[in-house]
Amino acid sequence: MFNENLDEIVAGIARNYSAQEIFFTDPDRHFPNKKAVIGIIKDLRRVLFPRYFGDETPTGAKPEYFIGETLIRVEDSLRRELREALLFRGEEGVDAADVDARVDEICLNFFQKLPEIQRILLTDVQAAFDGDPAAQSKEEIIFSYPGFFAVFVFRIAHELYVQGVPLIPRIMTEYAHSGTGVDINAGARVGEYFFIDHATGVVIGETTEIGDHVKIYQGVTLGALSTRAGQQLAGVKRHPTIEDNVTIYSNASVLGGETVVGEGAIIAGSAFVTSSIPKGARVSLKNQEVNVRQPEKKRDPKDWELC
Repeated sequence: MFNENLDEIVAGIARNYSAQEIFFTDPDRHFPNKKAVIGIIKDLRRVLFPRYFGDETPTGAKPEYFIGETLIRVEDSLRRELREALLFRGEEGVDAADVDARVDEICLNFFQKLPEIQRILLTDVQAAFDGDPAAQSKEEIIFSYPGFFAVFVFRIAHELYVQGVPLIPRIMTEYAHSGTGVDINAGARVGEYFFIDHATGVVIGETTEIGDHVKIYQGVTLGALSTRAGQQLAGVKRHPTIEDNVTIYSNASVLGGETVVGEGAIIAGSAFVTSSIPKGARVSLKNQEVNVRQPEKKRDPKDWELC
């Protein structure tokens, strides 16, 4: 049956290739390579946290050799993917020299930021260690905490996002999302000492602003009140601002671009917040009832009355 209908199926799919979203048959379309972008993330993780994720031993007299060699490889790969991403966005007849100059600029800015990114990531490790009594060591956090991995990828992707790089930041953050359940848009602004405990189900929107020493738990959403207007909201502040030293417990939702959670506030689990919270406030749920119903005891047939 399949072979008898194959020609018709193939023809139908081929007709759909005329859609602009499908550019398999268009030699002038460009697109970054997802596998290469993930490879960049993995190499950067190796150079920022050596010996955790590879067999390298850069702790001898000249760790600079390992750092330099790895960064040269990353730069070469990133340069190719940046060019593809910029050409993907570019209009017809874009000047190749202009694209190459932009790639040079982005690469220079990005690699100059790496020492600072590494420093901030070490504050995130410290925040996780300080905030989780189950953590036996900082090494354990770097090795295995999904929340830390998601934050690591976000901080890399964010530096490309702020330079206007298309596609690649999203590929990076969705790679982390798929493996950790943490969805942090690369456009969010996140301060130092940031910790996501347990990780799974966290969503942080594009225009979210987060201060220093913020701790959030699994299932937290920092989102928009409504996205019905779709693309008309692009560039609009639609996600909340979370000030320093805030704790948000599991499954809470904080929504809206005008919503500000003041410094030191604590938001209880499952709370639904759509307006600003004062500094130092405690947000809790009121009049929650827990009803426990025990199953009725089965009657012994011996106790049944005869009719």
